[in-house]
Amino acid sequence: MGEIIGSNGLRYYDLSNVYGHGVPQWPSAANLNVRVHKFHANDGIFVQQIESIMHRSTHMDAQLHVTENGKSLTGYDTWRFFGTGVVVSIPKGKWGVITPDDLEKATPTIERGDILIINTGSHHKLGDNDDYYAYSPGLYKEAAEWIVERGVKMLGIDVQALDHPLGTKLCDHGLGPSHPHLDAEYKALTGRHVLEDFPYWEPAHKIMMGAGIPGIENIGGDVDLVTGQRCTLMAFPWRWHEGEGCVVRVVAVIDPEQKFRIPTGA
Repeated sequence: MGEIIGSNGLRYYDLSNVYGHGVPQWPSAANLNVRVHKFHANDGIFVQQIESIMHRSTHMDAQLHVTENGKSLTGYDTWRFFGTGVVVSIPKGKWGVITPDDLEKATPTIERGDILIINTGSHHKLGDNDDYYAYSPGLYKEAAEWIVERGVKMLGIDVQALDHPLGTKLCDHGLGPSHPHLDAEYKALTGRHVLEDFPYWEPAHKIMMGAGIPGIENIGGDVDLVTGQRCTLMAFPWRWHEGEGCVVRVVAVIDPEQKFRIPTGA
């Protein structure tokens, strides 16, 4: 990882986490299995085979993932995957909620038509652990509504999901609670049941993707190197008909001489 300077003077940064055998994964039933299918000593070529859901490492969700009969990956307009945007620092600790006020005060200013990348600092905790997956900060209903109203065209965040973990099936939502101890811990901490403060199941997913905004989870890599800057951002999923999620490589490009700027909204 690290800054790469191209022959044209542009500076490139990879904001993705690695993908492959042993990568940390969101608590779910389906594991990532990677095996060598063919190898040089025996076959003269090298071929790997994987079995996995696509919600691993840095990946994009489609509306279909959380909304019945929602749009798949091919339902996104491709102009949303590339353009000018900002990488903003919104530091949050355990169970912190990103608010509209946080977004309003972020620097650089989030403009209409921007791609938005949020750095909470959580990517430093990435691993097979509760700190990253169960206790992360995150977005919730009000921030998602602000993002839609502000006209953000694609969003990425360096946490376990587009939604706060207490708004997922880890707690008493949907198919949950898969982690009932979190309900007890929250009650002990606040005196309230999780559903009193997080009554909706994955509202950020549903609100943003319902508005056509691609959402990228588990941003990482070199994100600290471009935080606080305006840059060109890109992340393209597979052209997968009826695909509900896809591993993506997120790249930020900075032009030190400011010769290039992609018009917002297109």
